[in-house]
Amino acid sequence: MWWDERVSARFRRNLQPTLTYWSVFFSFGLCIAFLGPTLLDLRCQTQSSLSQITWVFFSQQFCLLLGSCLGGVFKRTLAQSLLALFASSLAISLVFAIIPLCHNVVVLAVVMAVAGLAMGCIDTISNMQLVKIYQKDSAIFLQALHFFVGFGALLSPLIADPFLSDTNCILANGTANASSNLPHIRKSLLPHHPGNLSRYDLPMKGMVVTRVSYAFWIMALINLPVPIAVFFLLYKERMVPCFNGSSHPLLSADELALETRPGDKDELSTAAQRPHTAAAHEDLFSCCQSKNFRGASYTYFAVHITGALVLFMTDGIVGEYSGFVYSYAVEEPLSVVHKVAGYLPSLFWGFITLGRLISIPVSYRMKPATMVFINVVGVLITFLLLLIFSSSVVFLFVGTASLGLFLSSTFPSMLAYTEDILQYKGCATTVLVTGAGVGEMVLQLLVGSIIHDRGSYSFLVCGMIFGCLAFTFYALLVFFHRMYPKPS
Repeated sequence: MWWDERVSARFRRNLQPTLTYWSVFFSFGLCIAFLGPTLLDLRCQTQSSLSQITWVFFSQQFCLLLGSCLGGVFKRTLAQSLLALFASSLAISLVFAIIPLCHNVVVLAVVMAVAGLAMGCIDTISNMQLVKIYQKDSAIFLQALHFFVGFGALLSPLIADPFLSDTNCILANGTANASSNLPHIRKSLLPHHPGNLSRYDLPMKGMVVTRVSYAFWIMALINLPVPIAVFFLLYKERMVPCFNGSSHPLLSADELALETRPGDKDELSTAAQRPHTAAAHEDLFSCCQSKNFRGASYTYFAVHITGALVLFMTDGIVGEYSGFVYSYAVEEPLSVVHKVAGYLPSLFWGFITLGRLISIPVSYRMKPATMVFINVVGVLITFLLLLIFSSSVVFLFVGTASLGLFLSSTFPSMLAYTEDILQYKGCATTVLVTGAGVGEMVLQLLVGSIIHDRGSYSFLVCGMIFGCLAFTFYALLVFFHRMYPKPS
């Protein structure tokens, strides 16, 4: 194996929980990417307007953010974390199965809100548990974790595509013009952003002809092994409620000491003797309690804030670029045909997934701080070249692929780097996950309004500004890292 024996031994010892957390993140990816391409068919199913159905986006994204904030609540014991993951992954399968039965847009929005809460819990808990298990070796396993969310996000649109309507799925008089616009409208919904749809008028009444239900039932079956895997992990750890076994950590302090470097043994044994003396991986609300601030230096807060701001910008770039690159390409001066421009979001997400796969071995040889530096500098250079060659369709495709590669490993690398600075104490995982979620929501709305007022060219200008801010916040994080007190 291409890593050393110590990491390999730790991975073998934690094989089942690690694979379980990876599979749960596959559920997250499967659920996050299906809504864009299927939204028009769901509009037909609920017989709602485009403006009404786009509220489903908001309900999912808002509750995903809320679930990310609440996910840390379940970290207090391993049993709570695994039960929350079991409930969340099972809820996603149930959501897939129930969506075809939702014939009212309000009911659909409520169901998607439940899915968003489950996704948010999965996001926080899976990252948190992997960091707890592997600590200083967590970077490589976090990269693999985020590869699985990309893999799921690529798979769900492919499953849905054969069942999407080629023409308007509500048959009514005078729908010819609306039907000719359908491919263009569908592309503007990829991957999970509603775009500006107010100018389109599609029929709301008539005979509904859609086969999208089959896609959701297939995804429900594909996702079903995930909660089963979590249940088996609960059973193995004797945490199923019908058994009386006491909960215990996946890896004891003695086992950790055997697998760590000699210099780490004293630190781990000391931590085992005083497990409750410092708050570690609190939920967002517990983080805000004054008792956690006593004796903390200003750099403690600065590391949390600057780390979250870096991900606020980089995840915001992922959201705004994937949401608006199609709209940018089809408008002047590029005027790319709709069918060709539709490949851009898929190219972007494809290279994000490829980059996460490449980052798995790279993260073992390279420090997380170095990877984040390469990521933010690469994003800056790519946006600069996109601005310089803004009239080139070819470079738009090249730049989209490059941007996907550089953004792919930013989140897991930043999480590993920040947790390492804080010696795996504090609230880094919860704060960073929340910051990333807020950035993805806020920057999409901000860029959408700017494009509406200033034109399509501002899309790249906004990306360049966000890239500069991400680099600035990263430089501040490095500065505060140097100021942060070293462990005694």
